[in-house]
Amino acid sequence: MKKLTLADIGRLDHYLQQRHAIRRTIIEHKKCRRLALGPNATLHFEDYLTMKYQVQEMMRVEKLTDGSAIQQEIDTYNPLIPDGRNLVCTLMLEYPDPDERHQQLRKLLGIEESVFIRIGDFAAIAPVADDDCQRHTKEKTSAVHFLRFDFSEEMIAAARNGASWTIYCEHPLYNHHISPVPDLICSALLRNFD
Repeated sequence: MKKLTLADIGRLDHYLQQRHAIRRTIIEHKKCRRLALGPNATLHFEDYLTMKYQVQEMMRVEKLTDGSAIQQEIDTYNPLIPDGRNLVCTLMLEYPDPDERHQQLRKLLGIEESVFIRIGDFAAIAPVADDDCQRHTKEKTSAVHFLRFDFSEEMIAAARNGASWTIYCEHPLYNHHISPVPDLICSALLRNFD
């Protein structure tokens, strides 16, 4: 799958002129790439468009105009673009109350390694979690994790041929299953295997 370049990101002034329309498009695009996994966890499946938008928003927030600074953002987010044989998602643990969030993040150590994807009758795929940096301590996990799921050619072929998908979390304190994953989401994720 294509990775981001400086030319893809464009100039800050050009992005600012088009930001409203781009934002509407991305919100619509993300609707079929977001999956609630129980009441407090959401998987946001990333791709070229979501990461392009992320870099452009970082460029806007940090007022980046220098090519080398923008390239650093590109280098940070390019690993989150699937390569055609995997899926990459952001796992967000969402507890609106700060005290509850603090307590739950202490209890949910290891949750980033407890999320699985199964296609058809194949064995479930465990994630490669946070391979960019460690996002937990001995006391608590982070509210945000990056997960990569690597699939075999056979699994991808089965998914393309209509095999059902199951996504689940088997953390002892957060156990939720989605089976089957809705068709709209499966269709969007299948495009990452092109």
